[in-house]
Parts: sequence; structure tokens; C-alpha cells
Amino acid sequence: MLFTSPEQFHDAPRHAVTVFGMAGVGKTRLAALLRQSQWFHYSVDYRIGTRHMGEFIVDNFKAEAMKVPFLRDLLRSDSIKIESNITFSNLAPLSTYLGRPGDPKKGGLPLDEYRRRQEQHRVAEIGALKEVPHFIARAHDLYGYDNFIADTGGSLIEVVDPDNAEDPVIKALTASTTLLYIRGTEKDADELISRFRSHPKPMYYQPPFLTRKWAEFKTLNNVADEGKVDPDAFGAWGFEALLHDRLPRYQKLADNFGYTIDAADLATVRDGEEFVDLVTTAIRGRMR
Repeated sequence: MLFTSPEQFHDAPRHAVTVFGMAGVGKTRLAALLRQSQWFHYSVDYRIGTRHMGEFIVDNFKAEAMKVPFLRDLLRSDSIKIESNITFSNLAPLSTYLGRPGDPKKGGLPLDEYRRRQEQHRVAEIGALKEVPHFIARAHDLYGYDNFIADTGGSLIEVVDPDNAEDPVIKALTASTTLLYIRGTEKDADELISRFRSHPKPMYYQPPFLTRKWAEFKTLNNVADEGKVDPDAFGAWGFEALLHDRLPRYQKLADNFGYTIDAADLATVRDGEEFVDLVTTAIRGRMR
């Protein structure tokens, strides 16, 4: 959804924007702010963790509970209920389910099981992104929202081809929303890497990238047995490698199909009107 003039976006009676960029750059904080200005907030990660992967997550909880005799008997008799309490701001159930590969004694998953869950996430993310047009209509027709923001996960770029206008996800998003890249700096990236170590986010690697980095990590750390890999160490190292690999692809997606704002500019946004003004400025900047 590219515009012939900044005013075409600014003066539209309804707005729908899909924000993307690296995890932790401010997408969810922006969406939470816009909710206060009567924007409908569609969280892709929340949709993944509830509609598309909720059963996988809860079954994993139950599998762990079944290892405890006291809880096993209660589960078998339907005496207790186990649920995922995932929220827009707390994605821990999804992060925990996806896990990290490595030593099971340190909470790691066998690599094949990790890959299986990664594929589940890929399918779920594509499904949740392709549902954006449906939720725009639902937000308007059912709840009366004129403005809509799709808050995507950092792995959006892993499930699209940023050069292909016929990519099914890109086609769904560009037909119904304005794509907006929230661009971070190298300093932002360093802070995100540090934050990831204490508060991991859901991570998705394209299979070839995961294979390469897994082999590289084992070589760098002189680990021959994949069952001896420290999952926390690989998680942080892999996140950093993936983050830098994604940055040019985010920019390519914005250059081909959308607009770019800097993360620092979001600090000035206080409400929906100021956000519309910020996007209008980005549209004007692209047209120069």
C-alpha cells in the first residue's frame, strides 16, 4: 500500500499499519500506546501462541506435569486444568515451548525436536500474518475500530521473500496495510542482545541458517557432541548472528514495499494523531 502523496495517507478516514523490525525495537510499546487512541492492536506473536500453537504449548506443559506422580493422577482424572497465560507483553509460554537446542541437563532440546518446533512456528507465523486482512475487517465491523496496527514478530522477515510482490504474506499485508519498518541502530542491537540473555524472545531460524550456525558454534567452542552444547550460550550467540543477518533484509522489504522510520523517532509519539503524522513524514521522505 504505497501512496501517491503524504496527504492520501494522512487524510484517510481509516488507517491500517503493519510495523516490523528487530525484536525489542519498540513495536509492542507503540501498539500499546495506540490502543489508548482507539487503535485495534493485532499481535502476531499472541495469535501464534494462542490460535496456532496454543495446543502444542499446553500439551508440553502437560507432558512435564505427567512426570510428577501427584500431578499425573490429577490430570488423568480431570481434576486440574493446565492453561497457557500468554499475553501481548508476556510471550514466555511461546518462548519456553520453542526452547533452545543443546544439553538436556541444562534445559536444552535435541536438535531434531528443536527443528520440529521451529517448523511449527514457521507455519503458524505465516498463518497469523495472512489473517491480518480478516482482523482488519473484524476490528471494524464487530468492534467499530477505524484504525488498526499489526504488531509483528522479529521473524516476519524469515517467512517472506522481500523481493517478491507475489509472496503470499507480502501480498496479504500490502493489499490491506501500510508496511512500516522501525529501524534500530547498532547501539539498539547491542542493547537487545544484552536484554535477550535475561529475557529470551521467541526465535525462528530458517533451516539452512540454523544448520550453518549450529555447526559454526560447535566448531568455535570445540564441542563435538551436540548434546553437550550449552543452550543458553548458543541462544544468545545465535540471536546476535540472526539479528545482524536480518537487518539488511528488513531494509529491503521497506524499500520495496513500505516506509522506514527510526526507532528514536517513536520516543516523540504520544498518541494516534502523532503516529499518523510520523508515518506521513516517512511517506513524504520516500517521495523526495
